Amino acid sequence: MRFFDCNAFFGLPMVRPLAPVPTAADLLDAMDRNGIERALVWHIAQHDDSPQTGNALLAQGIRDQPRLTGCWTILPNQAREFPPLPVFLRQMREARVRALRVFPGSHRFLANAVSMGDWLEAMVARRIPLFLSLRRGVEWRDVYALLAEFPELVCVVCDHGCWGEDRMFRPLLERYPYVYVDTAHYLLDGGLESLVAGCGARRLLFGSGFPESYMGGMMMALRHARLPDEAKTAIAGGNLARILEEAQL
Repeated sequence: MRFFDCNAFFGLPMVRPLAPVPTAADLLDAMDRNGIERALVWHIAQHDDSPQTGNALLAQGIRDQPRLTGCWTILPNQAREFPPLPVFLRQMREARVRALRVFPGSHRFLANAVSMGDWLEAMVARRIPLFLSLRRGVEWRDVYALLAEFPELVCVVCDHGCWGEDRMFRPLLERYPYVYVDTAHYLLDGGLESLVAGCGARRLLFGSGFPESYMGGMMMALRHARLPDEAKTAIAGGNLARILEEAQL
C-alpha cells in the first residue's frame, strides 16, 4: 500500500504536541519511519499566526521536497489581504499548492457566499479541494451551511471524532457528491468496513492528523481492515491523488 497522507502539518504550534515537528525535513523523517510515501501538508502558523505568514513558511518549507504538496489557508478578501484571485492561483501553482483550508472560528469570519463567494465559486469551478477541520475553527453547522450554498464544492472534512460523528458526516456523503472524510481520528472497531459498505471507498482519505496524532494507528487499522485490496489502495492514497490531479490551477 502506498500511503498519501491528506492531513499533516509542521512548524511549532502555540500548544505543543507530544513530539513537535519544526520543519518539513522533520516531517519527512517521521514519514520515512512510518512508511508514508507522500503528504498534503500545511504549516501550523497558517492557524496560529496568520494565513499570510503561514502560507509563506509552507511554500518555503516544501520548495525542495517533491514528496510534500502544499495546502494554503485563505480568508475573506474584502480587506485585500490577498492578491487578486488570478494572481493568487498563479502563486499556488508556482508553490505546488493544490488545496486550501479555512479556520473561520479561529480567524473570526463566516465561511459563506456573502463573505467568500468569489473564492468559493472559483474553487467549485476549478475543483480545488477545501479542507475543514473540526478541531480548528469549524463546527458541523458551518459545514452543513456551506455545502447547502455550494453543493458541488470539493470538501474534505477532517479531524472528526469516532463517537457518533457518523451521524454528522454520513448525511453529507449521501447528499453531496464531492464531500470526503479523512480517517485521522476514526479508530472505531469495524468503522472503516461499515463506511465502505455504506458509502464506498471512493469518499475516504487516509489522514494521520500528525503530529497531534500518531501516523501508525490509522495505517495499522487500514492495513488490517476487512476490505478488498482495491478499497485499501484507494483510501491509502489513490483517492487523494485523484482529487489533487483534478484541481485546475
